[in-house]
Amino acid sequence: MSTDLDARVRDLLARYDGPEACAAELLCDGHPADAIAFTVVESDLTARDLTYGELRERSSRFAAALAGLGVGPGDRVATLMAKSADLVVALLGIWRRGAVHVLLFTAFAPAAIEFRLAASNTRVVVADADQAPKLRASEGFPAGDGPTTPSGRIGAGAEPPLAAPDSSGSAAGPTSPPITIVAGEALPGTLSFHDLLDTHRADDPRAVPVAVGGDGLLVQLFTSGTTGTPKGVPIPVRALASFHAYQEFALDMRGDDVYWNAADPGWAYGLYYAILAPLATGVRSLLLHAGFSAPLTWEVLRRFGVTNFAAAPTVYRALRADGQVPDGVALRRASSAGEPLTPEVVSWSRDALGVAVRDHYGQTEHGMVICHAWHPDLDVEAPTGSMGRQLPGWACTVLAEDTDTEAAPGEVGRVAIDTDHSPLLWFLGYLDDPERTSARFTADGRWYLTGDVGARDADGFFRFSARDDDVIIMAGYRIGPFEVESVLVMHAQVAEAAVVGMPDELRGEVLEAFVVPREGVDGDDELVAELQQLVKDEFAAHAYPRRVHFVASLPKTPSGKVQRFLLRGKEIR
Repeated sequence: MSTDLDARVRDLLARYDGPEACAAELLCDGHPADAIAFTVVESDLTARDLTYGELRERSSRFAAALAGLGVGPGDRVATLMAKSADLVVALLGIWRRGAVHVLLFTAFAPAAIEFRLAASNTRVVVADADQAPKLRASEGFPAGDGPTTPSGRIGAGAEPPLAAPDSSGSAAGPTSPPITIVAGEALPGTLSFHDLLDTHRADDPRAVPVAVGGDGLLVQLFTSGTTGTPKGVPIPVRALASFHAYQEFALDMRGDDVYWNAADPGWAYGLYYAILAPLATGVRSLLLHAGFSAPLTWEVLRRFGVTNFAAAPTVYRALRADGQVPDGVALRRASSAGEPLTPEVVSWSRDALGVAVRDHYGQTEHGMVICHAWHPDLDVEAPTGSMGRQLPGWACTVLAEDTDTEAAPGEVGRVAIDTDHSPLLWFLGYLDDPERTSARFTADGRWYLTGDVGARDADGFFRFSARDDDVIIMAGYRIGPFEVESVLVMHAQVAEAAVVGMPDELRGEVLEAFVVPREGVDGDDELVAELQQLVKDEFAAHAYPRRVHFVASLPKTPSGKVQRFLLRGKEIR
């Protein structure tokens, strides 16, 4: 890492990690009032600009409304909202009040919502009108019955007393069901988000920004829980230094870029890098207030002149399947996160987009740490299949399987982060879960264990192999499913593929593949034989799938990661 980038990391930490750090100042009020924060694009491609001045005024009104509901610093306020101007206003109002945002994804079913509300002790939920019925469907969490007038508007002077906060800053003890605020047409017994803004003043003394400091909590979210109960991840204000650094170092964001991160802010990559990082850096970005479709994505890229694009691999695969790139799409940078990129997507993007999409790696617990970065001082040609090198501010390695020592170059082992030499590391442990926290660190606390398996070559380039619990051990061979999957999707008749290990009396485990054929393709014995031979020819003779199942789709998390543990279960077979 160059001296200049070292110094930049120190500058960012000084900005976001001081005792007076205030999220509202850092993310909104410190930017010019007339600067555009977001351009919100609707499904019909109409758009409106949100300036920092407008966001300051509207979020101040919402902060005053939260105060009227008795919400104070450290209290949890959840959002169940799509990408919209209302979402940004709600988030900034929460942080202006010094409260903690609880992340809810709009694809969640009522049970998943109920778990997160209960686990976080949430006091207030802000929901889109089409999402609010889920709150009523969640047993024990009906729509709130906060202080209202007959019109459904909040009583300006009503301030219910708070329970005494516990050591984590949240209200202790049993609570009543959270108050529900609806952005849109309110349901009976709920409050109207827009009425709250109309009936509160931006200059209300209760809207003065609260500084919680770098260690104060900004967000509480939960891991996806693909292999167990979701874990609570506390995100402090100082994590903004890491998010800001990623936008500069990995994405190479410039002032004249038109930036669009297509990830949904209901999961970590979207919240960190479609909302928080743009607000922190002050760089205008797009928010698409619509569901995903490849034709709409192409049209947004073209019409708004997007130059810097970030999305999950599933988005790039859908664009590839949709056909020819429309005239007028001109990307300067293209980046991907969530799952490893398969070679055919990289090759397609280079030819079709004029820029090869680059792989970036990270986790909910720390954001992005290993990337094929775009910054001029970090821009090198990474080996095919590599996800790049560690970013400035991070020290990463691969530990041996059985000891907490660094593996030899090229040796497959446990991807880990050096806690002693990673100044941008902000994760210290899961909320109220010391057992699972301790499992994330080596006994001496030196290494954070990502739970991923990979290798690092002599030049410092990392290659992802698998999640630790997805590694297949067949007759003594360790096989990462991603390597086999990358070969299977090379076949012209395959849209997607996932590989898992299944018990075998002779070999311990054998590989089985779940393949989504392309539209119009019927999976048959001939295609099975072709796929098995393809793996033998392109990867390894012993690592071909013994069985191939043709399925309509693969089970995935909201962020698009394949849930292989479901594929190993009887419900798929």
